[in-house]
Amino acid sequence: MTDESRRKFLQHFTASAAAWSLLPSLSGAVAESAGNLHLAPFRFDVTPPTGHSLCGGWIKPVAAVDDALEAIGFVLLGAGKPIVLCAVDWTGLLNDAHVQWRSALAQAAGTSPDRVAVQCVHQHNAPFVCLDAEAIVSEQGNLPHIVDMDFFRRCLDRARAAVEVGLQKARTVTAVAAGQAKVQDVASNRRVLRNTYGHVMKMRGSSCRDEELRGLPNGIIDSQLKTVAFYEGATKIAACHYYATHPMSYYGDGRVSSDFVGLARKRLQMEQPECQHIYFTGCAGNISAGKYNDGTKPVRQILADRIYNGIVAAEATLEPGPVENVRWRTAEMLPAARATLSADALYQQISDSQNSVVNRNRPSYMLSWLRRLEKQTPIVLSALHVGEISMLHLPAESFIEYQLRAQQMGDGQFVATAAYGDGGPWYIPIAEEYPNGGYEVSVAFCDSEIDAVMTSGMESLLRRSEDA
Repeated sequence: MTDESRRKFLQHFTASAAAWSLLPSLSGAVAESAGNLHLAPFRFDVTPPTGHSLCGGWIKPVAAVDDALEAIGFVLLGAGKPIVLCAVDWTGLLNDAHVQWRSALAQAAGTSPDRVAVQCVHQHNAPFVCLDAEAIVSEQGNLPHIVDMDFFRRCLDRARAAVEVGLQKARTVTAVAAGQAKVQDVASNRRVLRNTYGHVMKMRGSSCRDEELRGLPNGIIDSQLKTVAFYEGATKIAACHYYATHPMSYYGDGRVSSDFVGLARKRLQMEQPECQHIYFTGCAGNISAGKYNDGTKPVRQILADRIYNGIVAAEATLEPGPVENVRWRTAEMLPAARATLSADALYQQISDSQNSVVNRNRPSYMLSWLRRLEKQTPIVLSALHVGEISMLHLPAESFIEYQLRAQQMGDGQFVATAAYGDGGPWYIPIAEEYPNGGYEVSVAFCDSEIDAVMTSGMESLLRRSEDA
């Protein structure tokens, strides 16, 4: 599709765009008509080449590909300027890398970046991309690259091309539905063994062979897998699935995989080729499958089957109804860095060749966050509201409590939450957990004040009043 033909195609769907304005902290709070709603699906390959760094360069690079990584999404047309949702089978997109993804998809869809949500699924045998961190480690000359820039640019080219193809296949949306079902024996809280003061003593990882830890209760989780589906007549044309757990069975062997959540999604896609299936990881900063996963290879398929069964059960509860209105809201936040982060100290740590790779590459992400704050580039939170259904998009490795709060804020709305958007702040614990320590708190880039900042943003996105 040429630029001119795409412009004419989109012009039909964006007549009401002039009614929208971007406010300093909140935009898109006015209900939009859904009388001419269309959905344009897209997908493209984002599998890294042999030798590419995985998870920031501190695990084995790509040696083989067990199953491909994908970016999957859709463009929603007919409700003001186009809206784009996309899930990417990568560990993370941080800072300017996330901005560039949103900008590329916006350009192709004929919209603005603030109307694009890009969330990573967070598999670990996958790229963990921060362009600023890549520039920092490249200066050293003796560290693994964070990302191959030619590969990154190719992915953006594929994104634009895939959206353009998808726009030519846009389908009418006549109905929407939401449902949920319990997933059996997958999610468990990582921070379960504490002393009498609440301090975390030992943690369950993505996999765990410590029988004491595996024998402890699940802890705080969200056991429900949520599905939001769009229909053309009686045909389901797109389904977004949400569940909160770190999506790794095992990793670090150099074998690229979409892991158990990706395998479940791909099985469903094969069975329902007429529907675009998209999987979003919820607020899983403190959630993993560790209670149910000993890290052995057969468990990957077992966990995939459990996720698949949860999706099938959630879909069985779907009851399509008319689309009454569509609203898109955004809120910006720029939380301050932890007082303990020093640019000079971080640079010294990165430059010290006696340090391990993880203790040199990881500080490059911290330094990138400090530089982002200097540039005052905010993180964008967003929510797509379709009638009484809300699809909330949050950044980074947010704790499960944010997802549970969002459901309470929804005040009767069906709220499905995707985290792992802009990964700039790394982990986002709740304020109460900062004094309790543990891995996630130790590597969080922001102080506990981030809780109040993000919670306020969530409230503005989920508030029912049209002038929120």
